[in-house]
Amino acid sequence: MKVLFQKFTKDTLGGVLLHFGLALILLLILALLFFFVYLPSVTNFGESITVPNIEGMQVSQLDEFLLKKDLRYEVNDSSYSAEYPPLTVLKQYPHAGAKVKEGRKIFISLNRINPPTVPVPNLVDGSVVNAEAVLRSNELKRGRIQLVSGPFNIVKEMKLKGVKVDPGTRVPKGSVIDLVVMDGGKANGEMFDLVGQELEDAKFVLLGYFYNFEINVVGDTLGEPPVVLKQKPEPGENIKVGDIVDLWVGKPGTEVPEDEE
Repeated sequence: MKVLFQKFTKDTLGGVLLHFGLALILLLILALLFFFVYLPSVTNFGESITVPNIEGMQVSQLDEFLLKKDLRYEVNDSSYSAEYPPLTVLKQYPHAGAKVKEGRKIFISLNRINPPTVPVPNLVDGSVVNAEAVLRSNELKRGRIQLVSGPFNIVKEMKLKGVKVDPGTRVPKGSVIDLVVMDGGKANGEMFDLVGQELEDAKFVLLGYFYNFEINVVGDTLGEPPVVLKQKPEPGENIKVGDIVDLWVGKPGTEVPEDEE
């Protein structure tokens, strides 16, 4: 009987199929062990890491911070924001809260050390209201208004840090441009009532009279345009062209705390 089985397994088609089937079963077992036992143990299959929020962090802090979380980083590009210090993370991918595997690279965008430059627009012979809009559209800021005697209410000169600057001069983005403005013969006057007006309307009026202003935000202003809650000088008080008007702004009906007045 044993001789017949050996002869069957070695010399017949059935024997060949038997050996092939056994080999196939062995390969299947090995494959299952590889994919469901070995591979998960090596790759931490099914395990994930929550990406932390690194926006706003200095790049010098990232190595130690991410190493503790089994993550890495790579600088993908750079841009500029005046709201953050140089070499600060502005953006990241994957975003905070995403689930990734151990060792994943976080691609980041860094804030440049030096801001990009923009040309100073030509504001000479234009109005202050126009100058405000043009500066904003060129990512520059309006500074102080210096009044000089003159028959027209127009910009006579532009300055950067007290030095005259010509149109077309490239300056860092976000620079503050002061304006030398002819007073048009205006002198002293009485302060008008701005309380209750929307902030943008009040600014338009103040610029038209060549008054400087400081804005103090009270409470949360999200959801609707802020209005003037309080002003100094108050309506009826004497004011000179070029003086500073303090404005407290917020949502209608908001009380101005005494310590902010």
